[in-house]
Amino acid sequence: MSGLSRRVKIRRAANWLNLSTPLGLAVAKVGGGRLRRGPDALYLADLYRYDFPVASAFTVGDVVISKHDLNELCARRPRLLEHEEAHSRQWAWCGGLPFLPLYVASMGWSMARTGDRAARSVFERRAGLAMGGYRDVPVRPVLPVIRDSVTRLRGRLLGTQAAQTGEQVGVNP
Repeated sequence: MSGLSRRVKIRRAANWLNLSTPLGLAVAKVGGGRLRRGPDALYLADLYRYDFPVASAFTVGDVVISKHDLNELCARRPRLLEHEEAHSRQWAWCGGLPFLPLYVASMGWSMARTGDRAARSVFERRAGLAMGGYRDVPVRPVLPVIRDSVTRLRGRLLGTQAAQTGEQVGVNP
């Protein structure tokens, strides 16, 4: 490990201290992943048995996890581990577990702005969309997105018919 860059050593230490790498190792073990050492002090866990999260690969601390064979996946997408290593740095920068709600919020923002979970996620953009197998998608106008979201929410809360007709449920005429 003495040949590692200072940046990798700091990331590695931070992710052990913030417990995200031990968490990643536990997730990989519970998911039955085949664990081995990878480049830049990453752990690689492939053949993970669960379908969640929906991604070809995901990173928890310094552990890259995939339900696919990572050798085959990286042969198709040669810069994938570079993308996942960037996520590993993001885990360190966020102090471990705070990465999760921040990442989910960035996915929500991306969905609202583009209809795609990754295109406007600050985490995916900074990790390199194309390297992660994502495409850039143009943003949508904000007001129609908000209007559609409010209509869908009203439909769930009041029932679809009431939301479409503007009826007020539970109010006496």
